[in-house]
Order: sequence, then C-alpha cells, then structure tokens
Amino acid sequence: MARSWATYGIDLHLEPAGPGLRRGLTDALREAVRSGRLAPGVRLPSSRSLAADLGIARNTVADAYADLVAEGWLTARQGSGTRVADRPAPPAPAAAPVERRDPGRPRYDLKPGTPDLASFPREEWLRATRRALAAAPHDAFGYGDRRGRVELRTALASYLSRARGVRADPERIVVCAGFAQGLHLLGQALHRRGLRSLAVESYGLDVHWNLVERAGLRTVPLPFDAHGTVTDDLGSSGAVLLTPAHQFPMGLALRPDRRAALVDWARRTGGLILEDDYDGEFRYDRRQPVGALQDLDPDHVAYLGTASKSLAPGLRLGWLVLPQPLVEEVCALGGAGSTGVMEQLTLAEFISCGAYDRHLRSARLRYRRRRDALVAALAERAPEVTVTGIAAGLHAVLRLPPGTEQSVVRAAAWHGLAVHGLSAFRHPAAGAAPLDALVIGYGTPPEHAWTATLDALCASLP
Repeated sequence: MARSWATYGIDLHLEPAGPGLRRGLTDALREAVRSGRLAPGVRLPSSRSLAADLGIARNTVADAYADLVAEGWLTARQGSGTRVADRPAPPAPAAAPVERRDPGRPRYDLKPGTPDLASFPREEWLRATRRALAAAPHDAFGYGDRRGRVELRTALASYLSRARGVRADPERIVVCAGFAQGLHLLGQALHRRGLRSLAVESYGLDVHWNLVERAGLRTVPLPFDAHGTVTDDLGSSGAVLLTPAHQFPMGLALRPDRRAALVDWARRTGGLILEDDYDGEFRYDRRQPVGALQDLDPDHVAYLGTASKSLAPGLRLGWLVLPQPLVEEVCALGGAGSTGVMEQLTLAEFISCGAYDRHLRSARLRYRRRRDALVAALAERAPEVTVTGIAAGLHAVLRLPPGTEQSVVRAAAWHGLAVHGLSAFRHPAAGAAPLDALVIGYGTPPEHAWTATLDALCASLP
C-alpha cells in the first residue's frame, strides 16, 4: 500500500520497494526527483516528520537523505533543510528542421470584421478596471438587473445621445454579450409575437441570417441598387434588419429619402426596424458621422450597438436600445445574464472618464490613414481596381474586372493573404446579379504589418 506525505503544497506518493526500507525509500525519492515530481529547490520534510508520517525509524529517513545528498540528488545545509538539488537539464534531442511558416496559414489578414487588436488600450482599460472595482457596491456582484448594470446603461445613454444621436433612456437599454446575442434575443422575441419572416439586406453576414433563422424567422433579402438597399416594398415582413449608417459590406449609407420611407412603413404597419450600428463612429469624409436612424422614431426602431469594432470583440459587450414594450420581452429571454459584471463596470468607467472618446479619436485617425494609403496604392499599382462606398468604417469594397473575383482570391492565398470575395456575403436568395469584388478589412492587420499587407494585396490584383 502506498504511503504519502504532504508538505509545502506537495502531495508525493512513495512506494518503497526492495530488500529493505532504507533502500526502498532511497529509490523512491530518487525516482521522484528524476521524473520531475520533486522540482529543483523544493524543500523536503525533516527526517523526523517524514519518519512519523511513514511510520518508520527516523534514522532510516536520515540515512536515505544522506545517500541522496552524496549522489547529488539532494542538498543539505544548516538552517536551510534538505532540498532537491539543481541539476542541469538533459540536452533536447535534435529535431528535424521545422518550416518557419505553414503554407496553409496566411501571413497577412485582410478579412473584415475585426479592429486592430494590437491597439487595444490596455493601460487605460486596466486603470478603469481598478477604479471600477474600487467603487463598485457590494450588490454589484449579485445577480442584478437583467438589463445590465445601471452604471453602464447610464454611461451608454449619455454617450449614444451625444455621439450617435440615439434617444436612449437607461431604462430602455439592455446590455448583452455582443451583437450576435442581441440579434438572437430580438429574433426570439419577434417570433413569440407571431412574426415568421425578417427582411434583410441582399449583402450581409450569413452568421446573422443563421441566428435569425434559428430563432424561427425566415430571412427575405431586399433589392439592392446603385444607391444601396431599396426600402420601397418590405412585403409581408413585420420587421427589417439594416445597417443604414454604413451598409455591410457594400459600404453605402442609406439615403435620406429611403430612411424616411422606412420609418413611414414602420409607423403605418406597426413594423419594427432593427438598426445594426456596428461601426457608426468611424466616418472620415465629414466632421460628424451620420446619426442613427433610431432618432427618427425610437418607438419603431431597435438599435443594436457593440464594442466589437471600437474596442475588441473579445470583450463580448453589446447593447440594445429598445422600444419600451420590447424591454421586458427581451429580458425574459436572457438579457445581460451572460455578460460579466466587471466588464460592464469597466466599460462604464472607461466611457465616463473620457478614455473611450480618446481611444476612438486615435483609432479614427489610424484607420483613416490606412484607407487613404489603400486608395493611393491601388490608384498607382492596380488602376483597374476601384474602391467603392463612402470613406467610413474598417473595410472597403474593391471592384474587380468582371469574372476575376475567384482568381484574385486564389492569387491572394498564394501570396499568403487572407481575403474574402464579395460573393461570400451575398444572400442565397438575392435576385441581383453578383458583382466581382473583394471586401478588404483594413482594420485587421497590426500597425507594423500594414505596409507588407498592402504590398501583398497589390501583388494579387490584376
């Protein structure tokens, strides 16, 4: 039966074996050191303690220790006790040369949807976390309000009103774990109301369409023309999902007359507009970004925002500004239950102290410079490729010569560049003829890699 002792956090199991206890104990200790179960520098129990734990004579333990000291496995110094000796690690076996880069893994990434993660404001965020933690009341760490922490809802109401023109009362804000969760909750709420279809844009993200359809709603794509999404006829759909400030991925802003027609439809039919304002803070061709559609009619627009583009998607922080009747319906389905309290309190402090605005100003300047460099490089090195859409956001659409999209995507992969063709964002039921283009996420690469990424892109284009 194995005998063991526990000391300094160690739980070491010994099975003395051999013709005598001394030899068995010596062998067991030696093997424990050799195998790494006893690491260099670990202090062993005194001979008296170990003897008492094992139920053997103290001299037997002392002799075993002495043997291992003589062999160099242990050291014994007055006042320091008996410790495992430092021993040089055996040389690692020679390994076959490893390819420095996996040919199947891209060296450069221009897929849209992610900001420059290397620029996340770590120091400012850490300071905000410390302040938020110090000021948090005890009840903040309980189950709390299903809408989310009042500190964050209050900070968001002030910020969204000032920066995006959203009419946001803290009582009508629900914090969620990112845009995807917010959209899924709204899809479930609409399904419970009896809706069975949701109008969507012809170009968008299949991840979002799938979320809506899992909630029980069929997605119906709207027509798309040179001016963007056509909102004249929403058919029998009782709700519509749009990106009006900066259509993803086509990059157009919804025209004022179409905004007005959309709101008129919602008022006339009792319909609901789901406004995805995913990157509304980033517009470079005017001093103030176009305000949110929600301001035109807060009772018929559900506004969805997120920190995924402004800070980082890993924070899992999003928010819904809802018509009052929807607040309880959404909270009953989940609300802020999956969002961490500390992240909410930190973002509230980050916004309130002005760090969020400072970060956005810096990011806006950085992304504008990247977009300008992209446009200039294409004009010089690939004049047949044009950048379309407004100067905004973290991505651009590059129109290609007809019939070349797939060959360009393959060429990009050969150059170690990850890109998406526009066809990847087209709704399967969209009626418009497909366009040949690339959707370039110029926010994704870290700053130090931007020039090399731009070179790889230009080398891939016709």
